[in-house]
Amino acid sequence: MLSEPRSGRLAAWGNALLAGLVSPDDAVHTIVGEDAVHRVEGLPGEPGPVGLSLALGRLRALGVTGLRVALPVPGHPLGLSGPPAFNERALEAEEAVVATGAAYGLVPEVYEAGPDGPADAADVHVEVVWHCLPVREAPPADVPSLGEAERELAEAMREATRVLSQLDVAASGPVAEAALDAYRARAERGRELLAPGYPARAVRVLELAQRVGLLMSMAYDHGHGGAVSAGEMAARAQALRPVERTARRAQVAAYNSYVEVLEGGRG
Repeated sequence: MLSEPRSGRLAAWGNALLAGLVSPDDAVHTIVGEDAVHRVEGLPGEPGPVGLSLALGRLRALGVTGLRVALPVPGHPLGLSGPPAFNERALEAEEAVVATGAAYGLVPEVYEAGPDGPADAADVHVEVVWHCLPVREAPPADVPSLGEAERELAEAMREATRVLSQLDVAASGPVAEAALDAYRARAERGRELLAPGYPARAVRVLELAQRVGLLMSMAYDHGHGGAVSAGEMAARAQALRPVERTARRAQVAAYNSYVEVLEGGRG
């Protein structure tokens, strides 16, 4: 949850491109990010993989009017609508993009190559192939409105802090606060959380969801604090699972808000 999902970048900047708010070059540059290249495979009318710019243009010609995000995990098909074949691929990747206006979905497959042994991120060559597959035209599973997501996140942040403090986890103290402050400073140095065309509330919800995700990551990755027994570690995981679920739901609500507004849906 710390890093922005590739499906989020594709949906957000793909929506901006479909709306004519950004150029194809700007959209593709932002979607690809630090990866080497993205291609789309399985597009109707295309015998092989094509670049993102051509793929997004083809999807628009096929009738696609907007893009939604799905972030499913086992037991929680968040943002999915079927069929089972697509859901299985999306669940394996733990993310997907689902189109509106035409029944297609995109699931990423990531290929990494680099030197043997430990390597800096800059030394890793990353290519992404998005597989275009048919989807079922139905409401996405378990996606809240922006308002619901914002209220749930506020409670989740309080609950996470309380639980981590009770379990004496290092991520609940000054170190965590410093990391969150550093994260906020980076976000305020011009990083665009969402593409043009998104409501301000969506930006606010996504930023808070990512902060909650950062807190969760610190809880799992930065020391054990006082929770050194297997039982205490299990208690921590059980207590934090609902918070993680809330943060993922909020992320999806933020990315999908553009389509909700487009369709006159919830806010």
